[in-house]
Amino acid sequence: MKDSIGADGWWPAASRYDSPHFDCRPDPADITLLVIHNISLPGGRFGGPHVSDLFTGRVDYNADPSFADLRGLKVSSHFFVRRDGRVIQYVSANDRAWHAGTSSFRGREKCNDYSLGIELEGTDDTPFEAAQYAALAALTAALARRYPLTDVQGHEDIAPGRKTDPGPLFDWNFYVKSCRKLCEEFPIAKAGLVGASAVLRFVKGVL
Repeated sequence: MKDSIGADGWWPAASRYDSPHFDCRPDPADITLLVIHNISLPGGRFGGPHVSDLFTGRVDYNADPSFADLRGLKVSSHFFVRRDGRVIQYVSANDRAWHAGTSSFRGREKCNDYSLGIELEGTDDTPFEAAQYAALAALTAALARRYPLTDVQGHEDIAPGRKTDPGPLFDWNFYVKSCRKLCEEFPIAKAGLVGASAVLRFVKGVL
């Protein structure tokens, strides 16, 4: 089913573009946090190949002067949601992508160890598209049906003072309502790979 994450951690509804920037989780059963980001390369420009190039180690550093700061950077995300709602997946959700950096949540550091990362194509000062919210909600529901997720946070909340995304224009209320509607329509029928969770806490900020 396209609305389900496979046992291999890949979502059939997403285009697959494998990244070399990942490794194994310390505890494969510990996948409890979903982190929402935004990204654009170059900053404020959408639709190009550069985000995928960054996550797969293929950046053309001569394509834009701002890319000089990306030299040697090895980062990735599990998923990237384009402005038109298309989703690209770079790393299996079973594995550890390198998206959170220095971070902590509820007293636990190294959020990459136990989180999933979703990047939205956008900026802090650009409203996100309806198609992105629809895709994000569908993806969130699929992940919640497969993994024991308990919390959803913005990158800004797990790395305060260092990160600001997904930013003030991300509509948390709309996202939450969309996710809960989907979860009601497609409830968890049976446990996923490591025991899926029927309840997600969408909390703005660490409490």
